[in-house]
Amino acid sequence: MARPSKTPLLSLAVERHAAEPAYRQLYEQIRAAILAGRLSPGTRLPSSRGLAAELGVSRNTVLAAFDMLLQEGYTESGVGSGTRVSAVLPEALLTAHDAPEARRSARVPKGDVEPLRISSLAENLAPMRQRTRTDQRAFRPGLPEMTEFPWNVWGRLAGRLWRHPPKAGVGGGALGGHAPLRDAIAAYVAAVRGVNCTGEQVMITSGAQQALDLIARLLLEPGDKVWMEDPGYAGMRGAFTAAGAEIVPLPVDHEGLDVAAGRIQAPDAKLAAVTPSHQYPTGATMSLARRLALLEWARDAGGWILEDDYDSEYRYAGKPLSALQGLDETGRVIYVGTFSKVLFPGLRLGYVILPERLVAPFLAMRSVLDDAPALGLQPVLASFIAEGHFAAHVRRTRALYAERQVYFLDALGRHAAGLLRAEPDEAGMHLVVGLDPSLGMSDTEAARRADAAGLSAPALSGYYAGEPGKASAGQALVLGYAGFTPREIDDGLARLAAALTR
Repeated sequence: MARPSKTPLLSLAVERHAAEPAYRQLYEQIRAAILAGRLSPGTRLPSSRGLAAELGVSRNTVLAAFDMLLQEGYTESGVGSGTRVSAVLPEALLTAHDAPEARRSARVPKGDVEPLRISSLAENLAPMRQRTRTDQRAFRPGLPEMTEFPWNVWGRLAGRLWRHPPKAGVGGGALGGHAPLRDAIAAYVAAVRGVNCTGEQVMITSGAQQALDLIARLLLEPGDKVWMEDPGYAGMRGAFTAAGAEIVPLPVDHEGLDVAAGRIQAPDAKLAAVTPSHQYPTGATMSLARRLALLEWARDAGGWILEDDYDSEYRYAGKPLSALQGLDETGRVIYVGTFSKVLFPGLRLGYVILPERLVAPFLAMRSVLDDAPALGLQPVLASFIAEGHFAAHVRRTRALYAERQVYFLDALGRHAAGLLRAEPDEAGMHLVVGLDPSLGMSDTEAARRADAAGLSAPALSGYYAGEPGKASAGQALVLGYAGFTPREIDDGLARLAAALTR
């Protein structure tokens, strides 16, 4: 039964038994009111607490609807001013609402609207859509703790470097990136990860995702086969799909990628993409035997290995692991790293370390497709690393994240015993949290309920590229813990447990 809102500016109703979640119902009704002009720009929306009480729904339901409106540009918010209808709506909305008379008369009748035509590539990539980078809800995987970042140090370095910038710094950068930053990265990965390289082999990119895209363009022809971990990172799968590659999903066990399965299914693959230090999302570490077998395959097949080392800084037990690249004696491994997880996502700086023979063709391709990476923050990061601030920050956050994992597991037992279960992980920023079979619920349904409760809890099955049946063996959620305080962890797990049992 629907319960209407008494708010004079809004005529809202939530249908309890509708297939569509309550938060989505609210979002669509408020959006329709904005489009129709019933809520004019600048109008303040009722408080989430008051609207929740009127409708008889949880405040999290209202907050989830408000969050969607905010992310899509229908509303804006500020400290002390609440949530208001945006003064300037998205361009697409302006063309659909209050259009000039000439434009209104030229509209195609509603029943004859021409269907939108997009490329087949865009349609194939759509199911791989990832979380928005603005999503900072518990328990988004990979989100770092940003309040602990030394912003005062970063600001001081930025001011020192850019108060009187050199002409070379503002006139354009080198194709490979800022040379001091490339040298600093080479020294860091050599000392900490056992990577063999010089600064000339380091290419700065706009995050790891751009590195994956550029490497795919450089090495792959349409139809080339690519080994992929299954489950695995959707962003990596998207980059190779966009290049026209044929994805070969290979199983992952406690030793990492099954190399023997790859030799059977696609021995002639052009590239193998792996996360050997901390497999994403399962957390497995590739054994030495598998690493050597993978290198042997690359040598025999003339293939390439792409090593994504996305969170290697965070290992809490045992001795640090050397990178796969450090074992490579034939120049077949391409190493990709990022600063988005260890520093802050908005930095958007990553890097790729190339075998020497790929440097020249990579730069030649980049000169046409991408030009030089943005230089604004590269000198700041170079100084941040060279002066020891980066290493100190990693040490602090490594200890903090280890504590938070322990707290998360304890809180899981207190709030969700009999519903969710997880084991400690020696590394990383997230855990795979299994659903108890007694729930009788798929992980996709659990993820949907979590989303309705204002939480980010991706389903493990969504990380699989193979046939759906392969994902049914373990129903689980992928929950990040690193970027959330103990209070946020407690609150989030309590809400998640409530959402799974309602």
